[in-house]
Amino acid sequence: MVPFRVDGELSCVDHIASDDRLLREGHPLVRVVVLSDRAASFGVGMPSESPRLERARDRGFAVVRRSTGGTTVFHEPGDLAWSIVLPRSHARVGVDFTRAYGRLGAGILRFLEELGIAAGWVDPPGISEDYCLLSSRGQVVAVGPKVVGGAAQHLTASALLHHGVLAWTVETDEIGRVFEIPVEVVRSRLSGLSDFGVEGPPERLATSLARRISESLESPRPEG
Repeated sequence: MVPFRVDGELSCVDHIASDDRLLREGHPLVRVVVLSDRAASFGVGMPSESPRLERARDRGFAVVRRSTGGTTVFHEPGDLAWSIVLPRSHARVGVDFTRAYGRLGAGILRFLEELGIAAGWVDPPGISEDYCLLSSRGQVVAVGPKVVGGAAQHLTASALLHHGVLAWTVETDEIGRVFEIPVEVVRSRLSGLSDFGVEGPPERLATSLARRISESLESPRPEG
């Protein structure tokens, strides 16, 4: 089984810094944290001077650059963030790693199934290219029409970082204002785990999520 650990509560900036360090080290590891602050993380596909990010700063969000792809994701306290680091030679990486949400994220779906939530990795809705979970790139974790999480990757010469988040709560009004999306549209497409009756605190779920991800990485490789 791929080793796993739970780092408890971390700010988004500390979580991202830890991911960058683990990627440089390149040892197989699954890590789960509970995010402790209100933050906006943005990937390499978005310039730091974006007006969206300036609006997020003005509204009190800590703004953190990721080394992974995609655009912006808002985080709220209680969100469950996971990280997978695997050597490039690991069977779960492959040349198609950018499309490997299903095989790298199988444990997330198992975790949700245990909570009574039937979810899947699906194409995102294509509503806003600036807001990663509503864009048209990659795949997202969805329960019916509601997106509850997503992931992004960074491949180096020696290792892959595949990290993502499951939302605990979603500030739909803030997302609508900052990204200029009608709030009713945001409410119809984004949700957090608490909206599906999952009871907190989220810290009690972190170990279960880490274990399910770790177990799934050592089971027979699924398609996708």
